[in-house]
Amino acid sequence: MTIRVVAKSYVKPEKTQEFLGLCRKLVEASLKDEGCIDYGLYQELENSGNLTFLEEWKDEKSLDQHLNSSYFKEIFPLLSEYLEKETEVNVYRKTL
Repeated sequence: MTIRVVAKSYVKPEKTQEFLGLCRKLVEASLKDEGCIDYGLYQELENSGNLTFLEEWKDEKSLDQHLNSSYFKEIFPLLSEYLEKETEVNVYRKTL
């Protein structure tokens, strides 16, 4: 069964463009990962500082490989300096 990740970030308004620049690299690299079905960053319509990664992975193994990749370990920690509060991450397994 596929795995879906929803990672919601609350970005400081003055840091949005810098955050997006780092995220662009993360999205481009992630889409090349084996087992990546979809990976994108979405901006909330009513609050442009709320940005959410929506990801879909073939299985848990694919997600684990992504989380342990060198580019993820390099980029993801850098994102925290642009946030108003910690990213909310929820992981789901498709059941139906």
